[in-house]
Amino acid sequence: MDSSIPCLEKLVDCFAALPGIGRKTASRLAYHLLAVDEQQAKEFSSAITEARQRIHHCPICQNFTDGQRCRICSDPGRDGSVICVVESPRDVAAIEKMQEFRGLYHVLHGLISPMDGIGPEQLYIKELIKRAGDPQVKELIMATNPTAEGESTAIYISKLVKPLGVKVTRLAYGMPVGGSLEYADEVTLFRALEGRSEI
Repeated sequence: MDSSIPCLEKLVDCFAALPGIGRKTASRLAYHLLAVDEQQAKEFSSAITEARQRIHHCPICQNFTDGQRCRICSDPGRDGSVICVVESPRDVAAIEKMQEFRGLYHVLHGLISPMDGIGPEQLYIKELIKRAGDPQVKELIMATNPTAEGESTAIYISKLVKPLGVKVTRLAYGMPVGGSLEYADEVTLFRALEGRSEI
């Protein structure tokens, strides 16, 4: 990397700051961007600017949207009695790919993590509790990741919601389809046994 070109170094630094991008990949991306024609570079820059200006949180579920409400909250065909609680908008996209879940979502935008200085106040938990108080809501599905932070966030929310009379469920975890028992860790095997079902 030629450190005598500060703006190139800054471009590499910007790419390297993205999650999952190391210095080598960041450098490759920066050089690629310099090699494309002027129009492509302007489109790339314009897409970033437009996304930053137009996309905001849906006032209901906190998912990303460029409208007043997101398309899911605006869909009258969705089941408003079930809310699936997820960590990030990427999780909504993953569940929607299945085309099986017809309820609504609530995006927390993170998980409780005291080690990282993230408490309940930094997440959209108050908004979730307010939604859970609606008599139409019958169930919250806690779809946070099966990590220590995901588990503690799910437990914290379930304790707040229980007095409202709303059922709180957790996604089942266990063996993936095509997985092998000999390579599964103890926690995965324990979850698989615990969540077994009749066939």
